[in-house]
Amino acid sequence: MIFRADASVQIGTGHVMRCLTLAEDLRRQGHQCVFICRDHVGHLADLVTKKAFDLHLLRSPEQSEMLAKDEPAPPHSHWLGVPWQTDAKQTLEALSGRNADWLIVDHYALDAKWERQLAEAVGQIMVIDDLADREHYCAVLLDQNVLDGDARQRYEAKVNKECDLLLGPHYALLRPEYELLTKALPERDGNISRVLVFVGGSDPYHLTECYLEALQSKSFKHLFVDVVIGRNHPSPEVVKQLVMSRSNTQLHCGLPSLSAMMVRADLMLGAGGATNWERMCVGLNGVVASVASNQDEINRVLEAQNLIQFLGDAETLSIGEVNEAIKFALECPEYIRSQSNAMRAIVDGCGTQHISQALKDIRDRAAP
Repeated sequence: MIFRADASVQIGTGHVMRCLTLAEDLRRQGHQCVFICRDHVGHLADLVTKKAFDLHLLRSPEQSEMLAKDEPAPPHSHWLGVPWQTDAKQTLEALSGRNADWLIVDHYALDAKWERQLAEAVGQIMVIDDLADREHYCAVLLDQNVLDGDARQRYEAKVNKECDLLLGPHYALLRPEYELLTKALPERDGNISRVLVFVGGSDPYHLTECYLEALQSKSFKHLFVDVVIGRNHPSPEVVKQLVMSRSNTQLHCGLPSLSAMMVRADLMLGAGGATNWERMCVGLNGVVASVASNQDEINRVLEAQNLIQFLGDAETLSIGEVNEAIKFALECPEYIRSQSNAMRAIVDGCGTQHISQALKDIRDRAAP
């Protein structure tokens, strides 16, 4: 199993992190997993190797050839750091001598052109995506961030006809402890005394600081607060000072999992992305702002279904808006309790196992 995914200060850490979750499950089943990542600033290579996965780090050439001006490119093509042809060539070189059953690709900058270049070097290709903004050539496409009925039609127009679509939080890539926790946790009562603040591995708009400044209000001084920041946070010292200035507040860095923090929290101030599904699996209510444009659509869908309080873009968010959202949560315990139960009904925590089984079934089906 080969994984092609990148992390960086610009990209964030979510793509690599969800691939690590899947890789750990596949390894438990006896598969060897290898990661191919580019050496962007904030690439997470140390974390990949710490988890005992083989890693091939792609070096960016000092001067890359330019793409043809008339060639269409995915909207996030600049995230790759090199032309897609260069990346395909380097990835093929990294694959040399490896007999890979699956190449699993999680990258907004890669599309069908790149995938066709790699197709003959591997058994099958799986794409992880949640944008539906470009064509793909693959055996499987996974989008865990789907709750509307139109998603299948959107993707069917962008993939080859043989592609299997795995859509929705039934396939949410969660660590194994979430399945155990969701089965063991009692129903939440809707009362809030402890708040968790986490916005992702990177925080380009300093949303963590915005949340902490809102929590400085005298109306919230009784709340216990846990603050978690990721490896690529741009201003950890500022966050540390804000934490120290507030009583009953603790700072945590580089946690391997948020599950323990989520279990003891009663409300989470966060962002979109995979953390939505982790939080929903354990019934933890959330106040959410988007830290990337690709989070907007799913956050709006979750808001429309009364599953989150969505505050819009982090870049334009005000402290007053955060204050109002927290006050609403504190004053409406019955609504919070009902919302918590609705979330747990959507995400069962078994998504990673569902994906692993789907890969096995598809591979068996394709075998001569």
